Amino acid sequence: MIRFALASVLLLSCAFTTSDNSAPSAQPTVYDFKVEALDGGTLDFSSFKGKKILIVNTASKCGYTPQYKDLEALYRQYKDKLVIVGFPANNFGGQEPGSNAEIKEFCTSNYGVTFPMAAKVSVKGDDQHPLFQWLTRKEKNGVLDAEIKWNFGKFLLNEKGELVAYFPSRVNPLSEEITSKL
Repeated sequence: MIRFALASVLLLSCAFTTSDNSAPSAQPTVYDFKVEALDGGTLDFSSFKGKKILIVNTASKCGYTPQYKDLEALYRQYKDKLVIVGFPANNFGGQEPGSNAEIKEFCTSNYGVTFPMAAKVSVKGDDQHPLFQWLTRKEKNGVLDAEIKWNFGKFLLNEKGELVAYFPSRVNPLSEEITSKL
């Protein structure tokens, strides 16, 4: 019995060490990411600590483009506890062909967008932005795998920066499916 207990202790102690005897590295969080902003500045996700974050891949020439209006309404209604970050992407049907300046002008003049917008990125494929690699792969985010199938996919993170849910394009930003989690 003592030999079994000693073997169990040794087995458990080995499970918590790495082969080079260093401490295991912490998994990255959303707060480890900084991205270029649409206006050329930097969006530092660590500045959003304590708020929920809704990350949305966007496009200006998509059937879902009118969701910008609802995203802005959601942002204004919950801005004390929610930040929305739009990520223009040209991955689906060439529906975001514009430059960052053109996208900014489009969003501002057509939808009055005031929530933060990142510079145009790739949200899938060989050139997928590292943030979207983290968002879509359970091995990186620790929560879920998600396949972005079109523009206006939405990732919700809690106040601790942990991924909570993925909503496909068809889910409206003002739907109860989303607002019930805010």
